[in-house]
Amino acid sequence: MSYRIAVALTLCALAVPALAEEQKDAGSEKPVTAQQQKMKECNAEAKTKSLKGDERKKFMSSCLSKS
Repeated sequence: MSYRIAVALTLCALAVPALAEEQKDAGSEKPVTAQQQKMKECNAEAKTKSLKGDERKKFMSSCLSKS
């Protein structure tokens, strides 16, 4: 009897991460805000310029503060 309970608990434990992954994918359809879009564009530009460390921080700050 305890063997069956152990098997059932193991199967439940394996199913939880699969359900969480499905919910995460379904939730990714949220609309992107203007600030998120700007952050995405600034990140892409910083990446193409190969900026790192303090240079990247300065660039991101100035890029995000532009209207």
